[in-house]
Amino acid sequence: MSFTRRQILGGLAGLVVVGVGAGGASRYWLGKVADDNAGHDYELIAAPLDVELVAGFKTQAWAFGPSAPGTELRVRQGTWLRVRFINHLPVETTIHWHGIRLPLEMDGVPYVSQLPVKPGEFFDYKFRVPDAGSYWYHPHVSSSEELGRGLVGPLIVEEREPTGFKHERTLSLKTWHVDEQGAWMPFSVPREAARNGTAGRLITINGQAEAVTELPAGQVVRVRLLNLDNTWTYRLNLKGNCEAMIYALDGNPITPRPLDDDYWLGPGMRICLAIRIPEAGEEISLRDGFVRLGTLRSVASSEAPGDWPKALPANPIAEPDLEKAEKLNFNFEWAGKVSVNTENGKPPSLWQINGQAWDITDKTCADRPIATLKKGKSYIFELKNMTQYQHPIHLHGMSFKVIASNRRKIVEPWFTDTYLLGKNERAQVALVADSPGTWMFHCHVIDHMETGLMAAIEVV
Repeated sequence: MSFTRRQILGGLAGLVVVGVGAGGASRYWLGKVADDNAGHDYELIAAPLDVELVAGFKTQAWAFGPSAPGTELRVRQGTWLRVRFINHLPVETTIHWHGIRLPLEMDGVPYVSQLPVKPGEFFDYKFRVPDAGSYWYHPHVSSSEELGRGLVGPLIVEEREPTGFKHERTLSLKTWHVDEQGAWMPFSVPREAARNGTAGRLITINGQAEAVTELPAGQVVRVRLLNLDNTWTYRLNLKGNCEAMIYALDGNPITPRPLDDDYWLGPGMRICLAIRIPEAGEEISLRDGFVRLGTLRSVASSEAPGDWPKALPANPIAEPDLEKAEKLNFNFEWAGKVSVNTENGKPPSLWQINGQAWDITDKTCADRPIATLKKGKSYIFELKNMTQYQHPIHLHGMSFKVIASNRRKIVEPWFTDTYLLGKNERAQVALVADSPGTWMFHCHVIDHMETGLMAAIEVV
C-alpha cells in the first residue's frame, strides 16, 4: 500500500471514538476552542443538517458545522491550523484542504495519506499554512455524494501584513442536485459523466438562491469567489456601474488587471476581485454568462471613498528552473465507451490519463504512480486535453506555474493548484517537486475523477 508504517500509526493516533449524545442526537458546532491546552484551535463537526434550498421545502444536507456550505475557517499565513474533525455522519469521510501545501499525512486522501474517519470517530488535522489566499475544504471519500450533499467550505488564509483592503466578502458558489421540492436527484449519471459531468439544477451563493450581498458604497471591496461545485464551470462577469480588478487566482496573487470579459471558473477554482462599489442604492449583477447568480447591492457608507490597494504580496513558492526542467507528458483522454459493467459497486470507467483509468474502489491504485519525481528537481508538465470537454486539473500538495498554452495567450505566468484545461488544449505548467509523498493528480469535475480521470504522482 501507499501507507508507510509511520503514516498508518499517525492516522490511528488521531482517531478516537466520540459519543453523539443522548438518543444519537447530532450536535452542530464550529468555533474557536477557549481551552489553550486542548491541542487544537477549532472543532469542526460533520453531521446531517436540514437546509432550505428551495423556498418552503427542507433538504437534508450534510454539513461541516451549522451551515451548508460549511462555515468559513480563517487562519493567518505562516501559522498553524489545528482542527479537531468529528464525524457524526452515517458514513466514513475525511477532509482534504484544497490548494494548501502541507505534509502528506494531513492531505485527507483515504488509504493514501490517512485512514477514513468512521462515524463516531475524530481526527486531528494540524499543519502550518505557508501561503495566503482563498482555499477550501471537502472530503475525498464518495465525493459525488458527499460534496453534492453539502460537505464543502471556505478556508481563508490571511496575509501576514495588512493588505489595504478595509472590506471583504467571501462568496461560495455551488449548484445543488435537487428538484422543485428540494428532494435529492442523482449526483452522478454515467451518460453525463462521460460528457461535461452531471449538473445540478439550483445555483446558490453561500447556500442561498438569488442571494443579495450588501456592500458599502464608494469602497473598494475584496470579493473572494469560490467554485465549490461538483461539475459546473461558471463564466463569471459583472453587469452594472462598477469597476472590477482581478488581484489573485486560486489563492495566488497576480499583477492586478481589469475584469473585462467572462472569467471561466471551473470546479475547485477561486478568484479574488477588487470591486469599486457604486453609489448607495445601485445594484451589480453577478452573472454566469447571461444568467444572474446573485446581486451585489450598494448601501450607504459614512467612510471616505477608498483607493485601490497595491498588488498582494507573492506567496513563498519555489520558482522552477525552466532551462533544467524535465518534461513529462500527460494525456487526458476519453476511454471511448459508456455502456460498461458496473457490478459490485464499481463506477463506469470512462476517462484515463496516459491510458490508465483510476478505480476509486481499488485501495491499491496509488501504489502505481503515473510519474515519479525527484525531490527538489524542476519539471514541466505538458497537459494535453484529447477531448471535447473542459477539465480543471488539480494537483495535491504542490503549486505549479502556468507558462504556456496553445489556446490562450499567457501574458503573465501565474502559480495555481487548479488549471482549467480547455477543449483540445495543450498547456504547459512548471513546478519544483518540493513535497515528498504520493499526491493525487486529477480532474476536479467529480464525475470525471470518479470514472477514471485521476492518477498518483510520487515525489521521492
